[in-house]
Amino acid sequence: MAGLSLGLSAQTDIAFNKDIIVGAERLSKYLPRLEGKRIAIVGNQTSTLGEVHLVDTLLALDIEIIKGFTPEHGFRGLADAGEHVSSTKDEQTGIKLVSLYGSRKKPRYTDLEDVELLIFDIQDVGVRFYTYISTLHYVMEACAEYDVPLLVLDRPNPNGFYVDGPVLEEGFSSFVGMHRVPLVHGMTVGEYAKMLNGEGWLNEGVQCDLTVIPCKKYSHKDYYELPVRPSPNLPNMSSIYLYPSLGLFEGTIVSVGRGTDKPFQMFGHPDISNGGIEFQPQSILGARAPKLEGQLCKGYDLQRFGYDSMPKVQALYLHWLKAAYDELDRDDFFLKNDFINLLSGTDRIKNMIVFGATVEEMERTWKDEVIAFKKIRKKYLLYEDFE
Repeated sequence: MAGLSLGLSAQTDIAFNKDIIVGAERLSKYLPRLEGKRIAIVGNQTSTLGEVHLVDTLLALDIEIIKGFTPEHGFRGLADAGEHVSSTKDEQTGIKLVSLYGSRKKPRYTDLEDVELLIFDIQDVGVRFYTYISTLHYVMEACAEYDVPLLVLDRPNPNGFYVDGPVLEEGFSSFVGMHRVPLVHGMTVGEYAKMLNGEGWLNEGVQCDLTVIPCKKYSHKDYYELPVRPSPNLPNMSSIYLYPSLGLFEGTIVSVGRGTDKPFQMFGHPDISNGGIEFQPQSILGARAPKLEGQLCKGYDLQRFGYDSMPKVQALYLHWLKAAYDELDRDDFFLKNDFINLLSGTDRIKNMIVFGATVEEMERTWKDEVIAFKKIRKKYLLYEDFE
């Protein structure tokens, strides 16, 4: 594929910090706040202390959990991206579940009127279009409006060692991008929550009664290996490192391997003429009716590159998107709904690719934006920064 560079071949000896203690594990810091109160939890399959779900741990400690709120992918993390998540009960505990994905993304008064404290404990991956931070926004807004304290149990950001990409522009706000932050923001959920309050980004500048239980022994210089996949199509660290860059293909006709055993670790299309692999997306659990289902795609396996090289790149890597556009050379490369612009937070990336700009020219357009954002970001950091 002309213009496609996989030249960063140096092996990365990733030293994961295995000493990190996540907020949920610091029970002594928050358990006294929960005793005698009616508690609700915004969580999913990543809400764990070791191998035990937060809900199970708190119930065993006689904390009254009255309901759970579920983000995209559901409470146990098995729903497809974009799939409607219904309100139901958790099969393992019987706790009532309220969906915050689909037609209703924000808790209502009736959802919170019997809640005395709300816990938010979800593993994020540090990318603006990953919707858990959008759920956080609506949860904070509802807590502020209905006078419910919010407790965020913080977790490391596996892409928290850099900041890059265009800052979301006015007119491109959606559930896959709500705030004026770069595509890779370099913040934990706890830091991000502090920023939403501090910058007045909630509706009409309302302030949430927020408490963050930070991680111990974590810094933004660290590599953190997630113990649980954060969603069905991010199964390993390679996919998580590649996600900011490959996620933009979701706004195109190109597959990123949904419906295979390597989602977000490869890309391909039936009309790509070369590339080292072939794959055929199939409807599977977590990827029902994937793009190009049943079609033989040719493309590139990036699994090793993602794991070995992306932690050293520490930047949005647009070479694959541009090269795929140049190779396929067709007017329908970008989906007609311009989803690429919502993912990018701007129409610059699409327009510059169409007009033949280089990756370096695209990167220069957001350099000053990233510098300005880093000044805002620093005000809310809870951990040593990477620079």
